[in-house]
Amino acid sequence: MAKVKEEPSIERVYVIPLRQEWLKVPKYKRAKKAIKAIREFVVKHMKSYERELDNVKINDSVNKAIWCRGIKSPPHKITVKVTKKGEEIMVDFVNLPKKFKREDEKLRKKIEKARRTEAEKAKKREEEERKKKEAEEKKKAEEAAKTEEEKKKDEEKKEKEKALHKETDIAQKQEKQLLKLSKKKDVKIHRMAMQK
Repeated sequence: MAKVKEEPSIERVYVIPLRQEWLKVPKYKRAKKAIKAIREFVVKHMKSYERELDNVKINDSVNKAIWCRGIKSPPHKITVKVTKKGEEIMVDFVNLPKKFKREDEKLRKKIEKARRTEAEKAKKREEEERKKKEAEEKKKAEEAAKTEEEKKKDEEKKEKEKALHKETDIAQKQEKQLLKLSKKKDVKIHRMAMQK
């Protein structure tokens, strides 16, 4: 088997002249042309044989440096550090100005703050969901306990009602018997009165 040799990474520092490129286009396209000029310069000087501008990855700090004064007035030249690994070429800013360092720190702080608030919100949501689940479980347990108690109460009521029905049935039978007896007596008294 043949061993595949890996290309070593190449690092170089360039001062890229931009003015001669962005003067060729109208004012409202200058920053875009400056970015394109950086890509073309890097592809040419790093000997990328495919000459594909898509292989060049420009760091955010370089992009900010070009766009910081707006689209109409990009810087005249820029110092960058270029690293090449295989076909991929990375362009970084050399000696990042304090202005951009401060902005990066502010951005990092904002991002950290946003992450913290998101984490806190997520924790609060989880706690609320957990509390809701616990409350639902308690309600279910209470309902189950209530249903058991209600079943017992219903059974007791049914038993009491049965006992009352039996008692009322007995009382009604006795009253009927008494009525029959009283009617017989009345009939006898009435007959006696009639006979006299």
